Amino acid sequence: MDTGEHPPWVPNIFSSSGRKLNPEDFSPVKEMFVELLEESSEFASGGGAPFASLGDFIRSEVQQRAAEKWKDIDATTRSLRLCLISNMLKGQCSSNGAHSLDEVGLGASGLYKTLPGVDCTFPGGYEGLIKHLMSELPSGLVSYNQPVRCVHWNNTEERENPVMIECDDEERIAADHVIVTVPLGYLKKHHSALFRPPLPLHKLHSVQRLGFGTNNKIQVEFDSPWWDADCEAIYLVWEDEDAMVDQVPDVQRSWIKKLFGFTVLKPTERYGHVLCGWIAGHESEFMETLSEQEVTHAVTQLIRRFTGNPTITPRRILRSQWFHDPWTCGSYSYPGIGCSAQDLDNMMEPLPTKGSQSQALQVLFAGEATHHCYYSTVHGALLTGWREADRLIAHYQIPS
Repeated sequence: MDTGEHPPWVPNIFSSSGRKLNPEDFSPVKEMFVELLEESSEFASGGGAPFASLGDFIRSEVQQRAAEKWKDIDATTRSLRLCLISNMLKGQCSSNGAHSLDEVGLGASGLYKTLPGVDCTFPGGYEGLIKHLMSELPSGLVSYNQPVRCVHWNNTEERENPVMIECDDEERIAADHVIVTVPLGYLKKHHSALFRPPLPLHKLHSVQRLGFGTNNKIQVEFDSPWWDADCEAIYLVWEDEDAMVDQVPDVQRSWIKKLFGFTVLKPTERYGHVLCGWIAGHESEFMETLSEQEVTHAVTQLIRRFTGNPTITPRRILRSQWFHDPWTCGSYSYPGIGCSAQDLDNMMEPLPTKGSQSQALQVLFAGEATHHCYYSTVHGALLTGWREADRLIAHYQIPS
């Protein structure tokens, strides 16, 4: 069964008044939301999108369809359903790595495709995978902890090596080609210093149009589970959010409201009783500035409020901090307003551009933000690396 991006997880749903809600009561809401997401993807094929952003589209369509389909339900239930829409909007912020769906372009968001199959985790994490790959390479071939200050390309004075890599420690490395795989967040922040000559305007404009936001995980461990044995996901519905919101008005005071829920890590035999909380946007970035004790306190109070159980106490937490990591400046890319497939073409285009008299393929670009439909993912990043390797192989192949 291919469930796409919306697996039929067994949920526990809690409200901010401490009630456990019946998931079946909200099946119509989820069906409507997933239907709208599927419809939004159709605008990618052209014809123009009726709204500038994905957020505008979903809110407008929910209002229209709710007025028609939910006209016979009572006001309290209707309000609660709209609050659940707010929860789902926040969930989509995490999926997109965006602060708000108002910042996600409606047409371009449909370019994204879900890779079939289940998620794969490597023993030892991604670092374990890299160590395995490195074990097959000669020692000393790869340099770590050697930041690059500038990529000097189109070096007409040196025809043999048109690219010169200048490192922070003053070392200079002559090269025929360089493949740049820095995250889009880093590129947005440092492009002016990273390339000499600067990036061409059309590529720079695409760097600016593509979005790059923050999505963090907060892993929370407990001595025993307070969720159902078959539960796979926990959703937290604030009963004061029937205005269909995906951001909080006061980040410093209310950042925790952006954490829309948890996924349950399974199997328990491997992970213990651990939940993975998801939080995106500026609220997530602010969370990174807090101490571990402050985050633990906020998460504890949140869970106690929604479950109505004042004794639940986490053993410990572990959170990511992608925004303040100087080498990432965020998590992953999303198509911003005004973004199109052409921008992704521009992102993957090597330098110098076609038609130039200079030696070709001096600077190549890979990474998740350069993939047409798998942007924001690890498999997208991997495939783009293979793509650029194939580009260089083809460059050196002798014509038959």
